Amino acid sequence: MDLGERIFALAEEIFPICRSITGDGVRETLRCLKRYIDLQVREVPTGTKVFDWTVPKEWNIRDAFVKNTQGERIIDIGSSNLHVLNYSTPIHGEMPLSDLKPHLFTLPEQPDLIPYRTSYYREAWGFCLSHNQLLQLPEGTYEVCIDSSLEDGHLTYGEFLCPGASEDEILLTAHVCHPSLANDNCSGLATLTYLARHLSAKNTRYTYRFLFAPGTIGAITWLARNEHKVGHIKHGLVVSCVGDGGGPTYKKSRRGDAPIDRAFCHVLRRIATTPNILDFSPYGYDERQFCSPGFDLPVGLFQRSQFGRFQEYHTSADDLAFIRPQHLASSYRMIAAVLHMLERDYRPVSANPKCEPQLGRRGLYEPVGGQTHTPDYTMALLWVANLADGRHSLLDMAERADLPFDLIVEVAQALRTKGLLTECGGRIING
Repeated sequence: MDLGERIFALAEEIFPICRSITGDGVRETLRCLKRYIDLQVREVPTGTKVFDWTVPKEWNIRDAFVKNTQGERIIDIGSSNLHVLNYSTPIHGEMPLSDLKPHLFTLPEQPDLIPYRTSYYREAWGFCLSHNQLLQLPEGTYEVCIDSSLEDGHLTYGEFLCPGASEDEILLTAHVCHPSLANDNCSGLATLTYLARHLSAKNTRYTYRFLFAPGTIGAITWLARNEHKVGHIKHGLVVSCVGDGGGPTYKKSRRGDAPIDRAFCHVLRRIATTPNILDFSPYGYDERQFCSPGFDLPVGLFQRSQFGRFQEYHTSADDLAFIRPQHLASSYRMIAAVLHMLERDYRPVSANPKCEPQLGRRGLYEPVGGQTHTPDYTMALLWVANLADGRHSLLDMAERADLPFDLIVEVAQALRTKGLLTECGGRIING
């Protein structure tokens, strides 16, 4: 199998698992990922204070159904785990349709689809079904069963560290709480798992920290438990919805001009025809926790189609047919290209800062008639030689010259080989 097919196969494996913000579904998912990387699983007890939040009770579910008067399961968690309101409290009894209806959730504007709904922080019970099915329910008495538990337990998350030459870190994270939603976020979990596996076999300058945690409360819990470590995070990325063919979309960090923001913009604008570049807003995924004012970490969000903007979002249409191996592979390569850029970015210093160096006698600037370099190569030479003052990074140069970063790297190396650039003036770690 090629890369995209391997990522898809992992997404396919974890798709059926009934996940939530706590419980055995999260543990089962992390066990699947642990077969690929040496994932460290952390457990945080119910009731633990994490800033303004408290780790909630643990939720587990064994069965859920609604039966008609013939004893037929007309709503069954066995056919889709979206059918149950996530975090439903237990119930078992009989009731008329009039009493059942307030606990049934549908999408009238998408009448064939099952919605994904949750009740994490307010005790409730309910079922989700297509609106068309709701309209077809006859009056009568229905047996209702949600065999669940909501008890003291733990919040669970997984963490994987790839040590680099420096203690400076790049954080990559995906939420592990959603049940059978392929794009949101089996795609992110599978893509980052394969990226972690790849990086673990490489010698890197940065240390890479991979975090697989429940949305919102998981990131908050990790930050509360690791506040002493966040100073090492120099770049960060939240990954979700990377399996469809839309976008690509990048939402900037709160800083707006962090190196990872600029690197993503540079990569996407050269790879994609119409990339969707968004400014930061405090609504979205876990970037809003990492970018909260008390941390203000340089963490952006990468997606294909933007969350909430595609019709399959948080519905049963976000299934395995919605994501494709080629899109997963493409998303993987976009992220890898940005990381490769961050690994190679530095501030060079000119050894010949007074007027431009004579490039021709060093074989770097071909005379007319013997021209072998492209005009872009020549301009890159001039830009790097001019901006190598210890204040400008290679990414700065690529942006200002409007030239590919890889070309700037190539030219910088050629200048160093000829002794025209001294040792690096410092790796770019936080802009």
